[in-house]
Amino acid sequence: MHTISPWAATVHADLENNNVIWEKKCKEYTFQAFNTGDSIWIVAHWPDRGKMAFRAAFGLNSYFEVTNLLDDGELLVINLETRLGKYEVCVTFPDSEAALLHYTTSFKAAMPLLIPFWPRDIIAVTQQGDVENTNGKIHMNQAGSRSGILFASVTKPKTGSVFYFQNLTSISPYCEATQTSLADTVGGTWPEIGFQLPVTNEKPLPSDKAYIISDAYVLFSDTIIDNEITETQQFLNNLAQVYTVLPHPEVLYHNWPEITQNCLTDLDQSKGCWTQTKGISYLNAYLCDYDTPAEVMVQLAVLMPLNELKDWYGETPPVYTDLLNAIDSFYDPKIKTINRWLPELLEQLDKSEEQKKEMVMDSWYLHHPLMNLARLALNGEKKAEELLLKSIDFAIKVAHHFDYQWPVFYKMDTLEVVKKETVPGKGGEKDVPGSYAHLMLLLFRLTKDKRYLREAEKAVKKLVGCGFDILYQANNTAFAAGALLELHKITNQQEYLDLSYACLACLFKNMQIWDCQYGYGKNYPNYFSVFPLNDAPYTAAYEEMEVYAGLSEYLIQSESINLLPSLKILIPEFLKYAISRFPYYYPTKLSQEMISDEVKTGEIVKDLWIPLEDLYSGWEKSGQVGQEVYGAGVGFGILTRQYHKVKNEEFLLFSDYPITNTRKSKQTLTFTVLGTDDFECNLKILIPEKRTLKMEVSVHKGKILPTEKTAGLLSYKIPGGSRVTMIWQ
Repeated sequence: MHTISPWAATVHADLENNNVIWEKKCKEYTFQAFNTGDSIWIVAHWPDRGKMAFRAAFGLNSYFEVTNLLDDGELLVINLETRLGKYEVCVTFPDSEAALLHYTTSFKAAMPLLIPFWPRDIIAVTQQGDVENTNGKIHMNQAGSRSGILFASVTKPKTGSVFYFQNLTSISPYCEATQTSLADTVGGTWPEIGFQLPVTNEKPLPSDKAYIISDAYVLFSDTIIDNEITETQQFLNNLAQVYTVLPHPEVLYHNWPEITQNCLTDLDQSKGCWTQTKGISYLNAYLCDYDTPAEVMVQLAVLMPLNELKDWYGETPPVYTDLLNAIDSFYDPKIKTINRWLPELLEQLDKSEEQKKEMVMDSWYLHHPLMNLARLALNGEKKAEELLLKSIDFAIKVAHHFDYQWPVFYKMDTLEVVKKETVPGKGGEKDVPGSYAHLMLLLFRLTKDKRYLREAEKAVKKLVGCGFDILYQANNTAFAAGALLELHKITNQQEYLDLSYACLACLFKNMQIWDCQYGYGKNYPNYFSVFPLNDAPYTAAYEEMEVYAGLSEYLIQSESINLLPSLKILIPEFLKYAISRFPYYYPTKLSQEMISDEVKTGEIVKDLWIPLEDLYSGWEKSGQVGQEVYGAGVGFGILTRQYHKVKNEEFLLFSDYPITNTRKSKQTLTFTVLGTDDFECNLKILIPEKRTLKMEVSVHKGKILPTEKTAGLLSYKIPGGSRVTMIWQ
């Protein structure tokens, strides 16, 4: 039996003792509304099984009078009054194919009010008996300022699942008015779960207008979730289904060719980006951080996107050669692999953190630079290939030593564990088997040696059973998803594809699918952000860039398989918003008041096109960690993936969904836009100065007219999943 609060203890009796004021059937589910005095409840009845109550309105220290109830069959509007103010509850079922409940509640206070308490808005109830006798499992809920999601199953009585999505965007004006936060507002403990309106102990809610205080979407299912594969895939399917009916913010277009040039110039010319040791130039991790020795990951994190940019431009940026020439210096002959730190400067480590002690390695950090060496080698860089092949046996030795289950920190010379678990009882870096498998598959592509394929298969077996707990660091989880997809395509084993979906579920669980428009968050778009760690309070430039690149490649590589349909919605939409958001990591694009005056590492130069590591939504200032030189490749990665040159033509083609299967014949270009026709992507044609271009764009449904037409730009909205034809003269 569960311990419950007074706000749950009387719910069952209140519902039994009050009359139904509204009822509707939807997809074999029955929905009823009750006025129980201080609460308005919407009760959902599963077919033949349990029920759940949703508190659509709470009367504070007062009782509701229903002043009007309008039901036109599509929309229910309940107008309410208490002595403290007026409420309006609107109820719809926006998806004709599913039992999807949407209720929105607004409140206009009669006087400025402090609100020191608010109860959760979901209570599991039984057909007979007490609330505290129900049981359920919460599969996941909001952490920090991620999406306002709660995904749970009712296990007693064995009923099914409920996917609850609180659209926190709508509640931003409330938080702006009361100086509160929406972090950690969707959660709770069974049976009292759901959304809890932020309390106002200091700044009262004004009486000037009506504020939305709830905007909930609830998807019901009778599927019994009994394993992590069903759990993670149903999560993805539920999220995509709710996403299709959500309102979405505007997507902004930015001139990435210009941004890229700005980044290249500042990276090359800003002395704060560089340090020298024995006449060799190295990038600092953070702007003006000269105390920390050079790191191999930092050099390769910029060198790899520069390599892509080199191919896209058809010429070599000046800094590329300097970085390439420097990577040999990180090879440590004592341990026969590249070291994190420049070996000759190990004594300069300040030992302020575990990884800043000599020979201490963060598990994922060993593989990351090796991945970038492998990518460079696959792109033809012989120096990278030589360094990779003489370093890789050490990584394999470590994998065998830990039986493919890596701790957080270990010593490279002795393999002694320095820190075993992220949190006591939670294990080590659980996604590292996936990123290790990605590294092994890159080597398999490079060498055709099946030893590496076998290593990849052994490693990913350790992901079985992890479910929502796979993610340690988001970019590594994205690499793991790609590796598992590749293994599925090589072996045709369904298990690998299912594990790949589990990795993606962990990524989408760790996203902020709402637009925080209060505090400093209102100064930039933050919709569909991804956090670098499960508990990170901010989003990070480099990790987001790698998730973007990894998911872009995932979507392209999955074109030949029967991909889970929900991912054809979620992945392209994430990519579209990432491209729209990423410029706001550059301090040049931000309001100066939102940039932190205190910086943990190095300095911030606000007019440089070098990204901040950390963006906070809400009331915290950004840039507290520092200006991230190793994130300088963000713009390069966008340019090379979203802008497409057309052979023998001067114009550029931009699409914010990935495109494949490009074919050109004379003055005709055809290509496929990935995604689904549930959503549109933005297609733009950038025309050089003093060039006129007559363009006709069509899809299978016919000709598409431009939404914007200027001398230098043509813009179109293209349905996802379309085969596009462009004809010009």
